[in-house]
Amino acid sequence: MGAEHWPGVERIYAAGIAGGSATFAEAPPSREEFLATRIPGLSVVAVDGDGAVQGWVAATPASSREVYRGVIEHSVYVDPAAAGQGVGLALLNALAARARARGFWTIQSAILAENLPSLALHDKAGFRRVGRRERIGFMTYGPYAGAWRDTILVELRL
Repeated sequence: MGAEHWPGVERIYAAGIAGGSATFAEAPPSREEFLATRIPGLSVVAVDGDGAVQGWVAATPASSREVYRGVIEHSVYVDPAAAGQGVGLALLNALAARARARGFWTIQSAILAENLPSLALHDKAGFRRVGRRERIGFMTYGPYAGAWRDTILVELRL
């Protein structure tokens, strides 16, 4: 995920935010803020033949505690125009391969319960659903403003 990819990453992130079921974030962070919390080498973009960003995946440490050093939390976003074309699955597979090579043993995420396409993608990529956190986050914007939201916890053991 180079600097040249950031406009596409930001555009896709903003589309996910606008839909109301991808994140609790209200706006995309700056590139510097984004990369400051991400694990180097685990931020990947998918581009089409013209170099346009079709999707991205990135990971952060799940915890600063040493016992969880091999556990990462990820986000994956696909351009709505590229949905259903295998972009998300390719990104998750790339993340898993890179994470495994770096010694990580678990990839996890908390997916908003209404985000059925993301849940289906993670099922297809081999993630298992390990739990539901009820009313874990309160939405302050968009179509779900004023609503408590549930998340589904998923994980992939490497």
